[in-house]
Amino acid sequence: MTTPGSGDSVRRAAVIGLPVAHSLSPVLHRAAYRMLGLEGWMYDLWEVNPEHLPAILAEVAAPSTTEPAWAGLSVTMPHKQTVLPMLDAVDPLATVAGAVNTVVAQRAGTGRALLTGFNTDVAGIVGALREAAPADADDGTAAGGGARALVLGSGATACSALAALAEIGATDLVVAARRHAGPGRAAAAAHRMGLDVTLLTWNPGDAKSDQTVAEACARADIVVSTLPAGAADMLVEPLAAALDPRGAARAIMLDVVYASWPTPLAATWMATGRHAVPGWLMLLHQAVPQVALMTGLTPPIAPMREALENAVADR
Repeated sequence: MTTPGSGDSVRRAAVIGLPVAHSLSPVLHRAAYRMLGLEGWMYDLWEVNPEHLPAILAEVAAPSTTEPAWAGLSVTMPHKQTVLPMLDAVDPLATVAGAVNTVVAQRAGTGRALLTGFNTDVAGIVGALREAAPADADDGTAAGGGARALVLGSGATACSALAALAEIGATDLVVAARRHAGPGRAAAAAHRMGLDVTLLTWNPGDAKSDQTVAEACARADIVVSTLPAGAADMLVEPLAAALDPRGAARAIMLDVVYASWPTPLAATWMATGRHAVPGWLMLLHQAVPQVALMTGLTPPIAPMREALENAVADR
């Protein structure tokens, strides 16, 4: 079975999701292709409805003819979990996290490709948190060791966040999930990983519930918000009241939203001297292994970072 980047073949890839127009993945992958000398490689945006996902996967796996063969797909919401049973194989990390953000098409010659699912979101979260850790943190807490951590949300990215927090050594894990979804998916992922997690069911807009979640955030050394833009705004006022400046220098928030930075949640967090990083940093750190999986080549991160920072500044 050949790797996607073997030989001089031109390949194609895409990010799929709904919606997907906001994605900056094309900026990262195209920058990587340029630096790797992969002339002619293509990377596109595909808005894919859930009912069309099987047909898209069939197209990616189909035997190559005169068209450039598929190297793989970047997978974003709402497909990260639903794609799992549609693949030929799934990497153990993606299995335990219950989420795939990368599909690699591996084929022998021109025949049908074997579709394998991977999870590079975990690497993205780990990389973003470690990069955000204060330079003078010498006890390991800011980087994760022994840290109290809270995850907002319970979807695919929240499940990846639990795996990432476990990797960096966080030992006191809390998941706060909105009531309409509940913490079930994150609880199942935690069980597969053997993690002891405290579950909070959050009713956004209910003052008492908002206060409970905000106070839990304020006690945490690390907060990872996996919620879409605006979904955490009702926590801003109770969080501002709950945050204590003491111990703030080592506290970190990763908010996966990367448009209109800082988000109201992140701005409130930073107002007391705490560190916060946007979702584009996670996107950068997950893209490097994703490109490597699809091309068989490891891209340099610096040109990808520069291209991404320019794209963010232009928005």
